[in-house]
Amino acid sequence: MKKIIVILTTIVFFLGCKDKGVTYNDPIPEHDSITIASKHVNETRIINVWTPPNYKDATENFPVLYMPDGGTKEDFPHIANTLSKLLEENKIPAFILVGIENTVRGRDLTSFSEVKDDEQYCPITDGAKDFRAFITEELIPEINKKYRTQAKKGIIGESLAGLFVMETFFTKPETFDFYIAMDPSLWWNNNYLARNADSLLTSLPEKNLKLWFAGSSAQDISQYTKSVEKSLQNNAPANLTWRYSDEPNEKHSTIFRATKEKALIWSLNN
Repeated sequence: MKKIIVILTTIVFFLGCKDKGVTYNDPIPEHDSITIASKHVNETRIINVWTPPNYKDATENFPVLYMPDGGTKEDFPHIANTLSKLLEENKIPAFILVGIENTVRGRDLTSFSEVKDDEQYCPITDGAKDFRAFITEELIPEINKKYRTQAKKGIIGESLAGLFVMETFFTKPETFDFYIAMDPSLWWNNNYLARNADSLLTSLPEKNLKLWFAGSSAQDISQYTKSVEKSLQNNAPANLTWRYSDEPNEKHSTIFRATKEKALIWSLNN
């Protein structure tokens, strides 16, 4: 039994840090692709931008949803298509979607870990710090320059990208106005964020924030998402609006697509 648990745990870690292991043939919507030569991650990054159908004919500015795992062979197509569908059904306001294509996923989406064994799954480089600086100091200003944007912005991610979303929420909460994380890999660094959630919540800024997060049946993740839920129940400040979606019938590989619509509807609406 112990051997089976170890094998299952390794699978969860592998899917979280390497490749998601599932391939979909989502139609790629019409979009722009731009490149940014980044000094923070020391490489050129491909950025995919989807604008709502009325963007070209409108004069208004639009809020922005940023997304790691945002390549055309990653999660960008299905999230862009979902935004288009929900917008057509009048379930959400119009948003611009900005997808960041991966290069070294495990490096960019994880912070430093004190757990030596974590390096067998992801590089222990504190790459998230540089990736976050790329987003805040290079990507966001470039998007604001090229597109008609509002100040309101959020971020969405699953698995390791969900970990990045949660870490940004807890440690750099002023970066975005709303955060969406499906099955965040909160096991990283001996579940540091979950263990320290109570104290981290006391440091949130006095600005209105929204957090939506979900946990699947994966025990190595759900135990920590539920721990964060308890911390929020006890210590969430009044200016934080949050919701936890417990999804025991979903797997790590299915939770993103299973919950994306309700997450977007709740998060994108005022």
